[in-house]
Amino acid sequence: MKRLFIILCLVPLIVNVDSQVVNIWNGTNVHKKVLMTAYLSEGKGNKAVVICPGGSYFWHDTENEGHMVAHWLQQNHISAFVLIYRTAYVPAFAFHTRLFYRGNQYPDPQNDLQQAILYIREHADEYGVDRNQIGAMGFSAGGHLVMSVAENYHSPESRPKFVASIYPVVSMSHPCTHKRSRRGLLGEYKKFNKNMRDSLSLEKHVPEDCPPVFLVNCADDPIVKCYNSVLLDSALTSKNIQHKYIQYKTGGHGFGVSTVKGTAECRQWKGEFLHWLFNLKLNS
Repeated sequence: MKRLFIILCLVPLIVNVDSQVVNIWNGTNVHKKVLMTAYLSEGKGNKAVVICPGGSYFWHDTENEGHMVAHWLQQNHISAFVLIYRTAYVPAFAFHTRLFYRGNQYPDPQNDLQQAILYIREHADEYGVDRNQIGAMGFSAGGHLVMSVAENYHSPESRPKFVASIYPVVSMSHPCTHKRSRRGLLGEYKKFNKNMRDSLSLEKHVPEDCPPVFLVNCADDPIVKCYNSVLLDSALTSKNIQHKYIQYKTGGHGFGVSTVKGTAECRQWKGEFLHWLFNLKLNS
């Protein structure tokens, strides 16, 4: 019995070797609980990536687009941080509860990502990461989130140094808009606001100093129309922003880092991203 008690006491310690969970808003005047899980690579001065899973700004694909991604990056000597940013959540999707009270909506997810970057910068020595090499990777709606913060941010310290946007939602105003994500982010009322739609259409607001972007999608994506990424690629190209865009013919949507979802063709994106990132020249 005593031996069992010792083993049970050691379990949390064993788990924490692999990952650490923090509330990014602790110690601030924002009274919210937003959890981020750290998967740290060995050594010091590592690149870091904040991972934003997709889910139409209503929920999160926490495994295939979250923790599995973090394990993959960690195995490739990149420290990863899975952010469970605020979303509208299932009741708002099913019952339109935000008709009656605010709930979570823009700019809550954007504020969470910026706070996550600030938190990592403040704890860079503890995490063993280079505070000048903190980027963000997002999938689907998460891809919209990371790019929106690259374009519009509170301070240079809260902006990602690079962005990976994987089969992202891009426009909130074009006919190719993913309407569920627009409703998830803007809510039941603001989704009709033209100014809000335009302000969050990524293709319309690429700044001259946009950080480098890695962009991937598939031509046969049945969920988020592939033209979303075409619009962003065109906007980045017109501003001469350092970026890499890959459009695969097959793979669909939501494959994340799975070894079985999507196709063998689209799963090549992981190797392409690692090559891109490790050859990327970042300004301090």
